[in-house]
Amino acid sequence: MNTSNAKESTPKEINSTHKGVQCITGVYNLASQTDIAAGLSWYRDANTFADNLANEYNISRLKVHGVIASLSPRNRWERNMQDAESMVKVYSAGGTFDDLIELKVCTFNANKIKAAEILNLNCASDTEIKSILKGPKMIEFYHCIQELADVTIDGHAYSVWVGDRITLANVPSIGVKLRKTIKADYKLAAQNLGLEPYELQAITWVCWRRIHGV
Repeated sequence: MNTSNAKESTPKEINSTHKGVQCITGVYNLASQTDIAAGLSWYRDANTFADNLANEYNISRLKVHGVIASLSPRNRWERNMQDAESMVKVYSAGGTFDDLIELKVCTFNANKIKAAEILNLNCASDTEIKSILKGPKMIEFYHCIQELADVTIDGHAYSVWVGDRITLANVPSIGVKLRKTIKADYKLAAQNLGLEPYELQAITWVCWRRIHGV
C-alpha cells in the first residue's frame, strides 16, 4: 500500500456516531508517515519472520504462529522472536517436552507450556492451536500474524479506543462484550480508512507509543 496515499486520503471527520471510532481515527490522523509505514509493515514483517522460521526448521507455519502468540504476553517483540526461535530450534533438533520447558523465556511459565504443547501436536490444526492458546488476546495476535482481518485488543488498543492514556495497570478487564465493541469500532474505522483492521491497530499503536513515550 502506498503510505502517502493512505495518509492523504484520511478523512478528518468520519461518518459515524461511534465515539470509539472517532478516537481511533483521531489517533490515526496524528500518525506521521514514519508511523504509518511502520504500522503497515509490522504484521507483514512478523508473518515473514514466522514463515522463515518455519522453513528453516521444517515446522508447520501454524505451529510457529502459535508458538509466537503463546510467548507474547508481557514480552518485548525482539525477545518474543528470540524465545520463539529458541523453542523451535530445540524442538526441531529432537528436544523433548521437558527440554522445552527447561528453556528460559521472558513470559509466564504457563505460556511457555502452551508453546511446548503446540510444538508437540501431531497434527497442528488451527482449531487445536487455538484450543491451547485459549486467551482471546493471544488468539487475536495469532490471527494478526497471519494477516487475517482481526485486531489485537490489548491495553494500548484500549487506550487508543477511549482516547486517553491509561496505564496498563489501570486498564479494566476487557470482557467478551467490551472486546466485541472495541473490535467492531476498529474494524469500522479501518473500513472508513481503506485499511485492514490489523494495519490500523498497528499504526495507532506505533503512533500512540511515540506520542506518549511508551
